[in-house]
Amino acid sequence: MHGFLALTTDQGQVLADGDLIEIVRGDRVTSHLTFHFKDGSLDEETTVYTQHGFFRLISDRHIQRGPFFPHPIDMTIDVAKGVVMTSSLGKDGKDEVTTTRVKMPPDLCNGLVIPVIKNISPDAGETKVSMIVAAPKPRVVTLDMMPQAPGTFYLAGMPRKATVYEIKIEIGGLAGIIAPVIGKQPPNIFIEIIQGELPAFLRESGPIFEGGEILTISLIGPTWKAESHD
Repeated sequence: MHGFLALTTDQGQVLADGDLIEIVRGDRVTSHLTFHFKDGSLDEETTVYTQHGFFRLISDRHIQRGPFFPHPIDMTIDVAKGVVMTSSLGKDGKDEVTTTRVKMPPDLCNGLVIPVIKNISPDAGETKVSMIVAAPKPRVVTLDMMPQAPGTFYLAGMPRKATVYEIKIEIGGLAGIIAPVIGKQPPNIFIEIIQGELPAFLRESGPIFEGGEILTISLIGPTWKAESHD
């Protein structure tokens, strides 16, 4: 699969264009998601997983760097070794690499949210999976996915229905109790999927880093002249 994507603000301003490439080799799937920003920033994630009846994460590396990101990240998850490696810029201007041992849940879905959500039945109700986040140090949070009322989108001016999923991030522990009080509870994420024999991703709305504004990732098609994204 090769999908073309756009990252836009609520006002429709295009911040970046992107590519999602998924390749199957033997028993492994490699997913590569890249956004190139107009200001030179980069958001890149490479995920390797298996899909024999269940999705199982093998590894995930997520890089965010450039002026768009106030806190650049370079995080690699190695499930077999049970470690998370993070690279950051030290006070001396040199890269500092930290290795943290993390108990890897079997439902870990870093880089796998879209494949997972495409395989959830609209009638399934609540679905929960785990994710590792790197703020301020690697920790496991829970994603709570719930189908909402269907949404409408248009192809060639004709309406079609999409399943809308709302994703709540459950921080857990004492931090989870304090976060809503101090205003640090992450906003919910919304993902739209068209159902059928081959479910497909349409759009995602939410922040792409902690504390970031709400942005939209959507499918786009090629054009043969320079024009703004609509």
